[in-house]
Amino acid sequence: MRHVTKRFLLAAVFVLFFVAGIGVYRLSERETVNGKVTVEEKKKEKPVQTKDELNLYAQSAVLMDASTGRILYGKNEDLVRPMASTTKIMTCIVALEYGNLSDTVTASQKAASQPKVHLGVYKGETFTLKDLLYSLMLESHNDAAMMIAEHVGGSMEEFAELMNQKAKDLGCNNTYFITPNGLDAKEEKDGQVKEHSTTAADLAKIMNYCIGQSPKKEEFLEITGTQSYYFQDLERKRSFSCNNHNALLHSMNGAFSGKTGFTGGAGYSYVGALKDEGRVYTIALLGCGWPPHKTYKWSDARKLFQYGLDRFHYKDVFQETNFQDILIKNGVPPSGRLEDPVFVSCGILDSEDKNLKILLAEDEKVTVEVELPKELKAPVSKGQTIGSVVYRLNGDVLKAYPVHLMEGVDRLTASWYVKNILDQYLTLPGLNSVIPFL
Repeated sequence: MRHVTKRFLLAAVFVLFFVAGIGVYRLSERETVNGKVTVEEKKKEKPVQTKDELNLYAQSAVLMDASTGRILYGKNEDLVRPMASTTKIMTCIVALEYGNLSDTVTASQKAASQPKVHLGVYKGETFTLKDLLYSLMLESHNDAAMMIAEHVGGSMEEFAELMNQKAKDLGCNNTYFITPNGLDAKEEKDGQVKEHSTTAADLAKIMNYCIGQSPKKEEFLEITGTQSYYFQDLERKRSFSCNNHNALLHSMNGAFSGKTGFTGGAGYSYVGALKDEGRVYTIALLGCGWPPHKTYKWSDARKLFQYGLDRFHYKDVFQETNFQDILIKNGVPPSGRLEDPVFVSCGILDSEDKNLKILLAEDEKVTVEVELPKELKAPVSKGQTIGSVVYRLNGDVLKAYPVHLMEGVDRLTASWYVKNILDQYLTLPGLNSVIPFL
């Protein structure tokens, strides 16, 4: 009996430890940000691993068609991660749009105390904004970034607000900037702990803006495409030389802009652009290895760009469409006979650009859908928009061409009936002899 009791107690203890272990394991999965996060909520936060046929080193990556913003290849492209000095593409474009290249910028103590990599400025030292932008983008100097932010925004915090507003305007809803240089940072705002971070998809979208949409894109391209740059402080006491660390500029045909980055939290990162035969690609790599694997980002970058070059080519997918005439109910028939149905032709106006060239892989197909009503009620006007021809790729709308009526139709009214009857009556033979005054 004692042996049975001991066995029972041992079994009970084992069960209790097992249950407790599960509880500890589950608790370890939880995080606390403004309160408790349930296991179910935590599971929702985990990114879905994209099938990575290119076997990239990067934890998240994107190849994007710069002209449309379409993602051509993605790996965890919506995973939020710190992005290190790739931040500086946003710092540069905001400074170009809000500042003047000839502005005099003075170093504060905060700027002078920024960690390496830095220009090594002294408090009170002065430079032009133009020179600092080259320092920022070629050598990735953290003190240059702080000087730019304080000059253009008034403070680092106010400049970050400009960066975040620009990100919001571009639809980058998973991006949050705290610093102008990309150093790992967190802050509490609106009761939440926020991290300096972005996604590969958002970062590529920001790059698209910098190289193709910003009113200051030419200045941005001039800076980021420069191999080396020499300048002095405004008092001509010190000289500086900068070299571009974007290795693809001289090692891959078509590469024309980009920015590297590294911090302990972010790992190696890269954002870049390449053009070939009218095609423009942007890529973004986040978490692309840690020391000593500094070259992983170049391997991944070449793979992504080459994938785009080999797989995607421009095709004109526009198709001429034969439209059926539209029945107009209660419309005045051109013949004047009420029994005749009224039909009106419709189509796409000649003023529309009927060249629809998009990047497509061989196995990708564009679908074309005509969305038109079978009938309309009078009155209708010439040129009235009544529907569209929609081009879709993988369910996403590429373009919708509006369809217009080619002529108008009046509505049948009581006055038209009276006039029509009178017109017919007055044309009867011999009517004038019966009613002379007519």
